[in-house]
Amino acid sequence: MATRTEEEGCARHMRLMQQPPKDSGNAIDPSELTPLASIPRTSKSIVNTKMRTQPSATEFPQLSFHQASTSRFDDPIYNTFYNNSTAPRINTDTVLVSALRKDYPKLHLTVTPIYSANLLAFAAAGHATATPSATAEQGPLHESASSDPLPSELKWRRYIPPAQRVSESHGALVDRYKFGRFVYNWSNHTYIMYNIIGSQNNYDQELTYLLGESAEANDELLLAACYYWTELHDEVLVYDGGYWQKSHKLWESVQNSTWDDVILAPEMKKDIIGEMSRFFGSQERYRKLKVPWKRGLIYYGPPGNGKTISLKAMMHTLYHLPSPIPTLYVRSLSTYGGPEYAISSIFNQARKQAPCLLVFEDLDSIVTDRVRSYFLNEVDGLENNDGILMIGSTNHLERLDKGIKNRPSRFDRKYLFPVPGMEERVAYCEFWRKKLGNREQGKEEVEVEVEVEFPEVLCQAIAGITGGFSFAYIQEAFVASLLAIAASEEGEEDVETVEPMSEWDVRWKEAYAEGVGILLRDGDQDLDRYELWRQMKKQVKNLKDELDAGKGEEE
Repeated sequence: MATRTEEEGCARHMRLMQQPPKDSGNAIDPSELTPLASIPRTSKSIVNTKMRTQPSATEFPQLSFHQASTSRFDDPIYNTFYNNSTAPRINTDTVLVSALRKDYPKLHLTVTPIYSANLLAFAAAGHATATPSATAEQGPLHESASSDPLPSELKWRRYIPPAQRVSESHGALVDRYKFGRFVYNWSNHTYIMYNIIGSQNNYDQELTYLLGESAEANDELLLAACYYWTELHDEVLVYDGGYWQKSHKLWESVQNSTWDDVILAPEMKKDIIGEMSRFFGSQERYRKLKVPWKRGLIYYGPPGNGKTISLKAMMHTLYHLPSPIPTLYVRSLSTYGGPEYAISSIFNQARKQAPCLLVFEDLDSIVTDRVRSYFLNEVDGLENNDGILMIGSTNHLERLDKGIKNRPSRFDRKYLFPVPGMEERVAYCEFWRKKLGNREQGKEEVEVEVEVEFPEVLCQAIAGITGGFSFAYIQEAFVASLLAIAASEEGEEDVETVEPMSEWDVRWKEAYAEGVGILLRDGDQDLDRYELWRQMKKQVKNLKDELDAGKGEEE
């Protein structure tokens, strides 16, 4: 063990090694150093280890932080960089709080993270005003102790590209404040607000420094702003990629979806609408019966047969109630914390938002074997799920665990969305007929640029040749036919005139024999004079060949 004298010699050696060079040159005078030979072997190893971590005096001068600030290097930019990089500790918040309290002694200071209370966004929504200020003086109350004019802002200008390249927009330029000072007005109160991105040890943090006349005035503003952002404003809460996000785009698509657009068997449609209205209007009834106020439904069946449009129509109805009911839409459980963490986050948010509609898209791909038990614990565990109407959609009911699909009190009812029958196909063709600009009872429907002759008799005929088609396939037949007609009107050479096909004519005439033909009026037997019918026959044939080929591959 080294003696005290030996330790003092080692310490003195290290202090001298860290001193700056004398004015006479860069080298340290060797006469001032304790000879290594005089240091015991134990201490010598310590010194050598320390020396290896330091640049030699001839390679790079050793400067303390204080000495570096005196511009020992020739390059002033490097001096600035060196000062910042070698600071023993950086905490902007600590420094600013002290400076603001000193500079605004008459005001109360409240500090809050931007993600907790975004006051600039609150003002941008029209609930307050935030004006950048070159000086922060606003009357006697807001006088600053500093008389020197300071820059009111330091910001980054960023380009945000348009959401879609085909849009006419060229994008936008937005600002992100690294240092911003504002005069903030809200509800007859005036504040001084600083938005600053500062260094908090090893990472950056964006903070708001709010200076107001009292702590109560500051808290009132923060409560109003925070509560505003917890509410949905023409948005749908979507869980995807591991976090909740507010989707205005999904909300917009929901606004165009009503129950009038949903083509289902009348009894099934009535039952689904009744499930929704009875649940959200029966809280007191559930309480009196002493049963949990929760319910689960499963929509299942082949893809393209109305599950999604039914969900959107339900969301649209709930958003337009006197007391709107929010929707929470779950697309995946992908998250850095694992699917178990995602399920916990989803149900915690649903309990906060209740009463609400909780939708699981493609339930069979979300609730896998790994998370099944965790999911079921959240559904019927100890937590209170009152007010949650849960709907899961799936194209493959057989993939769901029996504990999910066959157990009441989890998913209480299952609704099959089958391939549409003749009656539903006719109704869907009527929907397209109205959409293409026909007038029904004096009401003008959506106009399209392509002029298409679409008599009512074609609804029966088209429904007759689309047996086995989902709504999605019938829609594709309409879209492809309309595109072909539009191309023909523009004179494109690759569009061929559809000639009657003998084998195909036999197939659609057989459809008439099953109940379509008897509905045709005299003079309507020659349907080939309608261009839409000629194109539909061609597109339906192509789609049927595609379906037949797909079935062959599955076999």
